[in-house]
Amino acid sequence: MWRTVEAGVTGGRWNWLFAPSRADLGFAVRTSCAAILSLLIAMWMELGSPQWAPLTVWTVATASRGESFSKARWRLAGTVVGCGVGVALIATFPQEVGLFFLCLALWAGTCCGLATVFDGYRSYGFLVASFTAAIVATDGIAAPDDAFFIAMARGTYIALGILCETVLAVLFSPGLRERARAALLARLRGVSVAVGQRLDDWARAAPGPAAESALLAEIMAASARIEFDMLEMGPAAGRVADHARAAVADLLAAVARSRAGMPWEAVRRMLKAAALHVAAVETPRHGDRFRFRSRSIRQATQGLRNGVRVAAGVFGASVVWYVTAWPSGIGFIGYVVLVYGLLATREVPALASSGFAQGALWCALVAAVYVLLIVPMVTAPEMLALFLLVPMVVGGLAARSPRLANHAFSFNMFLPVLIGPSNGGRYDESAFLNGTMAFLAAVFLAGAMFRLVLPFRSDEHLRRTIAWAEQRLSGLAAGRAIPPARVWLMTNADSMVRAVRTGNGVPCAQLFAYFAAHMAVMVQGLCVIEIRAAMADGRLSRVLGRRLAAFLRAWARDPVRGAALVPALLRQAEIQAPARQDLAIALRAIMRRDQPEVDMRGIDDAS
Repeated sequence: MWRTVEAGVTGGRWNWLFAPSRADLGFAVRTSCAAILSLLIAMWMELGSPQWAPLTVWTVATASRGESFSKARWRLAGTVVGCGVGVALIATFPQEVGLFFLCLALWAGTCCGLATVFDGYRSYGFLVASFTAAIVATDGIAAPDDAFFIAMARGTYIALGILCETVLAVLFSPGLRERARAALLARLRGVSVAVGQRLDDWARAAPGPAAESALLAEIMAASARIEFDMLEMGPAAGRVADHARAAVADLLAAVARSRAGMPWEAVRRMLKAAALHVAAVETPRHGDRFRFRSRSIRQATQGLRNGVRVAAGVFGASVVWYVTAWPSGIGFIGYVVLVYGLLATREVPALASSGFAQGALWCALVAAVYVLLIVPMVTAPEMLALFLLVPMVVGGLAARSPRLANHAFSFNMFLPVLIGPSNGGRYDESAFLNGTMAFLAAVFLAGAMFRLVLPFRSDEHLRRTIAWAEQRLSGLAAGRAIPPARVWLMTNADSMVRAVRTGNGVPCAQLFAYFAAHMAVMVQGLCVIEIRAAMADGRLSRVLGRRLAAFLRAWARDPVRGAALVPALLRQAEIQAPARQDLAIALRAIMRRDQPEVDMRGIDDAS
């Protein structure tokens, strides 16, 4: 009977709490201890707002040490910039309330818009700069002469939180470099084997868009982890990152060549090239000078919309405070910028804000229990730390559950902020209620703005992505410089995977039609690059080279009319360059134009 009850309690939805893995429990305990340690040190140093130190710990803590290193580095950089901007705003507009909040809103909108363009935790640095400037500037409204000291205190909280999280993570992570290299090798080998097996299967039976999408997602997931593995390996990594990214690009090239109908030997050649790069990762060569760079491109439209939405929300919150003279209005504005900074770069901010708001409600409820019942009984900071350990560990376990990650995000970060421990006393009930009301109002305002002001729509994102890809495809044929094939493949694969991942509410038929169309564009772009590379290597006759150039110009203007020139080009290529089978294959792949049309009407109806 006990086993039945236990299975019912620990099964399904509650496994994260009653049956966590060792890694999840270790992360929760380690990060909770780091947060409490930072709080105790901040109180021992008699800092004015010690609760910001544990908030930093939970912000930079991730399951991977490499991710934590990257996030901490960019958070520190963003803090320095944000503190400077906050002090500059106070100094520039000491008596001009309207201009002060207008510039603050523009700064927050600019940072969040730029963050949308960058990948990884580089974008996080812009977000930190936005809300750090807001916190310093709004805290300095009551005491403008102390703005510099407020900025220094804010920087101290950040540095203290990062230091505590890093020290405990290092203590709990021995042999990090060796394990990072082993994990990178295992990941690259695993995805290489998966690509080889699936391409071999696809040579006998054509795959569907769902299978292709899953394979690309697996490849790009391996690519996204490379940066963090390098940070864990440290300076000894050498050119490992370049070889790892080149291996991923070669795997994408193998997929694209298979999709273009090229001979299996051409596909196998790319798989062998990827294997050579994996071998270079395993046994680094002294004096290796290999370089590989790639970047993912997002539409500027999305960044502009994000910036406008954030600027409007921050300025609207400022108007609410100015009109109502709400005593907690300053804190409300700071919370608005902070919540925007935490959610603005999520792939679908409206969905993320829903879980974030639910976690905020739980955070307010638990904080109320502590402020009203537990904190009055506590007589020493160490006792408070002991009582805080339980909800922090629970929040840390929830953070490792994908279903509850957004809930735990707000709960873990803002629990010490709402409790507000300090050396000089504690919150009374009215101060706690006002502060909590400002926090919850900011969370719900940000959520409403994400849904009402220039909301993210999956159908629009798909249209912009395919239009961007087709525009870039025309540029490949007409441009002067020949872009590297690896960069073209990596950029398009990342855009495809992201578009499919954010296609909530779009019917699968239309979503996979989009994917097939974008895959066809990527393959045709690879063929155009190979044609231009053949023209540039000097081994073709001048007559054939001129005809290929004319074909590319005509194809860039009108692909259908350009494709009509291909049969004549193929006949001439067979006569003048019979050994260049790669050129003939690329021309045939362009002539097919077999990508399906994307039914945007169906997407609009579903939305």
